[in-house]
Amino acid sequence: MSDRPSHARQMVGSLLVAVAIVVVTIVVVTAKFGPTSAAEREAAEERQEERLKLQEDIEKARQDRLEEERRGRD
Repeated sequence: MSDRPSHARQMVGSLLVAVAIVVVTIVVVTAKFGPTSAAEREAAEERQEERLKLQEDIEKARQDRLEEERRGRD
């Protein structure tokens, strides 16, 4: 019976394996998604959408101004 590991040794081994699985899972998920929270990502997306809208508004205003200038020349 001395060839069989003790119950305590099996428990410690199982716990170490469980901890290793959790650590690997956390590392993989963090590497995939990054440490940024969902709220921070959403806020960044909203800022990007606002910048795009502003650029579109500026471009439209420029086109309107050019069209007005062309009409004034005619």
